[in-house]
Amino acid sequence: MKLIRFIKNKYFWVTLFFIAWLFFFDKNNFFDQWKQRQTLNKLEDEATYYKKEIEKNKKEKEELFSSDKNLEKFAREKYMMKKPDEDLIIIIDTAKKEVK
Repeated sequence: MKLIRFIKNKYFWVTLFFIAWLFFFDKNNFFDQWKQRQTLNKLEDEATYYKKEIEKNKKEKEELFSSDKNLEKFAREKYMMKKPDEDLIIIIDTAKKEVK
């Protein structure tokens, strides 16, 4: 008997309608909030990754510019640079192919 009276109450229906409206139809509904939370988590993970990469690159830069010898080694290995009186020979090892 109390349940029937509770269901017939207009405040119950207004509250139920309000909750349904907020949950499904509002511009900040549950599903949009969920998608935005996933996007936020993904962007925070990317920010963490890029911060680690920045720190790694800063350390590499400090090591690189600490001496001329390191700078020369980097230029020779990465950019195939050479001195004017040297010849550059590049050997590519094609025998080391991994089969997955």
